[in-house]
Amino acid sequence: NDPCLDVTRRYFLGQCAGVGLGAIALNSILKEQAQAAAFKRTPLPGKAKRVIFLTQSGGPSQLELFDDKPGLRKWAGKELPESVRQGQRLTTMTANQKQLIMPARASFSPQGQSGAMTGEWIPHMGRIADDVCFVKSMVTNEINHAPAMTKFLTGHQIPGRPSLGGWTSYGLGSDNRNLPDFVVLISKMKRPSDQPFYDHYWGSGFLPSQYQGVKLRNAAEPVLYLKDPGGLPRPIRRGMLDGLAELNQIRFESTGDPEIRTRISQYEMAYRMQASIPDLTDLSDEPESTFELYGTDSRRPGSHAANCILARRMAE
Repeated sequence: NDPCLDVTRRYFLGQCAGVGLGAIALNSILKEQAQAAAFKRTPLPGKAKRVIFLTQSGGPSQLELFDDKPGLRKWAGKELPESVRQGQRLTTMTANQKQLIMPARASFSPQGQSGAMTGEWIPHMGRIADDVCFVKSMVTNEINHAPAMTKFLTGHQIPGRPSLGGWTSYGLGSDNRNLPDFVVLISKMKRPSDQPFYDHYWGSGFLPSQYQGVKLRNAAEPVLYLKDPGGLPRPIRRGMLDGLAELNQIRFESTGDPEIRTRISQYEMAYRMQASIPDLTDLSDEPESTFELYGTDSRRPGSHAANCILARRMAE
């Protein structure tokens, strides 16, 4: 009368007869869709359809891009006065250096009807200044890279809270069942040690782990272990997953652990990604005009420009 043993027996017999057990997987998908539909019936439904978030870690600061500080020019090369620093701690890297004020190295000019000040390094952004929103009110107390990035992406400098992408995945979900709700693209840098990246930047924190980001590697194989071993036909793989799903469902009913439900859905997602990821990451069907639009670096797999193309393909 052991339900787990019974599932195992039926799974084995089903494989011998060439029969799949797709009802469990289908039931899981239908439940996910029902939950998503229930969320959309809230009094304040979300209007966003998709989010593309560019984290320019290691890029130019806002002082060179869109936040002009003309008053800094008269202080150029002078030491930071104590009236400004007010005893604040210094970074380890600069503890033995003079705290010299460095103004922006880019020149600024007003753009568009709004007169938004943008730097010379982003001329294309200046042309659409009236169509974007510049937020200049965000501040942080963190002075080193990793805790500042953690604060920026999770709201706290100590890891453990849901990331911005995790919350977005939790709130919006997705109607696309062939890709994760939250995908992370890491741009390949010319020097691998340029900027530190940590998994908690796109983690789910205290939310169920199904809301964490799925990272695509900037390599020939974007997601590891998606390929089936040689000699394993897809029907057998399908049957294995169906058997596992039924076993996990029995375990969930006895424990109520939500991570078990996550495990079921993630196994199903991995199965569907075996077909969707290779097509998504194959840019050979992109016309020549696309690479001209995104720049010559877009031909280099894993580059920032190539990842922008992938982000656009995912949105489509």
